[in-house]
Amino acid sequence: MHDNQPKKNWRAKLHEIIYEADTPAGKLFDVILLIAIIASIVFVMLESIKEFDKDYHYFLVFAEWVITIIFSIEYILRIISVKKPFKYIFSFYGIIDLLSTIPMYLSLIFAGTQVLIALRALRLLRVFRILKLARYVGASNLLANSLKASRAKIFVFLFAVLIVSVIFGTVMYFIEGEPSGFTSIPVSVYWCIVTLTTVGFGDIAPITPLGQFIAALIMILGYGIIAVPTGIVSAEYMSQTKGRVPQAPLHTEVDMNTEVCPNCSAQRHKDKAKFCYNCGHLLNPHS
Repeated sequence: MHDNQPKKNWRAKLHEIIYEADTPAGKLFDVILLIAIIASIVFVMLESIKEFDKDYHYFLVFAEWVITIIFSIEYILRIISVKKPFKYIFSFYGIIDLLSTIPMYLSLIFAGTQVLIALRALRLLRVFRILKLARYVGASNLLANSLKASRAKIFVFLFAVLIVSVIFGTVMYFIEGEPSGFTSIPVSVYWCIVTLTTVGFGDIAPITPLGQFIAALIMILGYGIIAVPTGIVSAEYMSQTKGRVPQAPLHTEVDMNTEVCPNCSAQRHKDKAKFCYNCGHLLNPHS
């Protein structure tokens, strides 16, 4: 029993540093990690510049390997510092951490896969924990709920837009034909969608008076179509906002606790919580 105690303390301390952002050591670890992530992304961007890569290629490759090794060690430490490693491995952040680590190793077998290192940008989501931006998650949750409640209306609307695009695309195919670039109905539907969304690449354009008239109608219709989804979501957002308790401001809806249960890896505990809501384990045995 006595021999296992130091190992347990070391493991718990490691968990506290890696998974929590409330302690000075945890904050320092996360800040260093974010700096490494940003540096890695910058190196990938610079490597895509041929002139820069020509002069500093070996430095960029060396820096990427150093950061990759650091991330590999961090990934292993995250696994060994929890009692249920598979829960972390198959969690959202666990998958992201793995995907951001393996591209350099894959580049030894498949050339060019190191560009996937840009996936490390997803790891910057941890900035919400470090900078205490969780207070704004309440507003984002309200917006997400509005989008979810509006999904049926938006789906019906998009389906109607697709039908309109197919109809107008087919009409333009018969009116304009191949001389104008409308070589097939799918190509014409593509043109209609591009025009309807007011993108207007200009790679295909009608040349007949009737075709130009229909194109003008589609352009005008496009402005109205863009406003519809916004109106649907805005109405739902206002509806949910009116149903809120006025005395409860948005920033109080989300707890700021960053502690992760060392036993089951559960997150989002209440502020000042001493025990895990999921398994009842003591959250911070050293506090």
